[in-house]
Amino acid sequence: MDLKLEVIVLPVSDVDRAKSFYETAGFRMDVDNTFSDDYRLVHLTPPGSACSIIFGKGVIDAAPGSAQGLYLIVTDVEQARAELVTRGIKVSDVFHDAGGLLHHGHEAGDAVHRGSCQERIAGPNPDRTSYASYATFSDPDGNGWVLQEITQRQPGR
Repeated sequence: MDLKLEVIVLPVSDVDRAKSFYETAGFRMDVDNTFSDDYRLVHLTPPGSACSIIFGKGVIDAAPGSAQGLYLIVTDVEQARAELVTRGIKVSDVFHDAGGLLHHGHEAGDAVHRGSCQERIAGPNPDRTSYASYATFSDPDGNGWVLQEITQRQPGR
């Protein structure tokens, strides 16, 4: 049985503002349909991704900005960060995690969620180990994204 993740639903407060942000970030516009005064669905896909995002009016009851730890995998985190910055997206500096290969920590609004071994160390992982270098950004509502550099996948991926 194949189980393919294809869509992530994001909670946003302003559909047009979110749509503009994600288009500016380079996401492809797939669908923008208004079905009624209470229901609008916007569907976008990150470049090169098989998984898309949707948001809109009447789509989800979660608090805007509550989606965290959304990973975008890139082959060069410094290059991806630079491209987003040139598009006007505020992105953290590149960092690696003191405790290992998977950065679990994130920040959104006034909240900082990190364990004691998850200190951010400036710059990419010194060995450029796959899965070990990151940059983060948030959409206008605070939904949190992580750029993660992977140049060589684990077996079976």
